[in-house]
Amino acid sequence: MSDTARARKLADRIRVVVAETLQRRIKDPRLGYVTITDTRITGDLREATVFYTVYGDDEERAASAAALESAKGVLRSEVGRQTGVRFTPTLTFVPDALPDNARTIDDLLAKAKAADAEVREASSGATYAGDADPYRKPGEEEADESPADGDDESPSAGKGAADA
Repeated sequence: MSDTARARKLADRIRVVVAETLQRRIKDPRLGYVTITDTRITGDLREATVFYTVYGDDEERAASAAALESAKGVLRSEVGRQTGVRFTPTLTFVPDALPDNARTIDDLLAKAKAADAEVREASSGATYAGDADPYRKPGEEEADESPADGDDESPSAGKGAADA
């Protein structure tokens, strides 16, 4: 098993090398505005997964994915040259789901904000069903607490009186 700190450092280094190589050496016209967001590497340091995002529509994403796939050999050799590890990990490119998740969260927040606005609008002219302040305050008369005369008997007292 490999050290997790070493794997983390190697993953960060692979991310930097791939991003710099894409920017400087790869001149594929299909390659759009690609951003390398994250890199994960297995514990045995044999396989690296590179997460990326592409600015643009679905067609540009597909073209960039094809360009990354065709440049995989150049990128892997550059990673091997710059990292100096015994076995250069194989690279797998995966589109990052982060922008889609962020868009979904933004949509949900917008729906919640609209629902809050509807509730605020509906409650703007509403009044309380009872008193505005339903809680008793110290010093108020407690006329409601004392039972009326003749109603002293509790259910258990009435039962005992009937038994006697």
